[in-house]
Amino acid sequence: MRKLFLLVVIVMAAITASAQEGIYLGGGISLWRNNDVDKTSFSITPDVGYNLSEKWAVGVELAYTHKGYDEDYKVSTNAFALAPYARYSFYENKIVRLFLDMGFGFSTYKAKHADSVNGFEIGVKPGLAVKLNDNFSFITKVGFAGYRDDYYRNMNGNGFGVALDGENISIGIEYEF
Repeated sequence: MRKLFLLVVIVMAAITASAQEGIYLGGGISLWRNNDVDKTSFSITPDVGYNLSEKWAVGVELAYTHKGYDEDYKVSTNAFALAPYARYSFYENKIVRLFLDMGFGFSTYKAKHADSVNGFEIGVKPGLAVKLNDNFSFITKVGFAGYRDDYYRNMNGNGFGVALDGENISIGIEYEF
């Protein structure tokens, strides 16, 4: 999995180095400290894509998440994910764009002193982009509709449906070349 992750990063860097119009980079980061249970969590989710037309784009999101406990539990979890998608923009004006990211993701996570678990998801994530200037946009994806099987965002099970909780909201910045 680490070799695959490194290969994807190298390919994305090569594509970005030859930056042509239509390529975009984005993603988000999070850091959270819960003092009640002495838990520190963080994640980084870079995103790269290519605009095929005004309506369609393809891209891939990478994710790394670490959740750790410092006091009683002494359990930490690390997760990696790779999620390619197709983006359909169904409404756009000069500032706002509404879109659907349709795709699938593969993940692996491991808790300390436990076996690693592989999972996947397939589904749709609705999103909103607010143009800040010619190159930068504020991006948010709210919710998930589809199927998950031991995917790192839902480490406790399998199922299908619609989820609008905090684990399925992402906020970030996107830079378009």
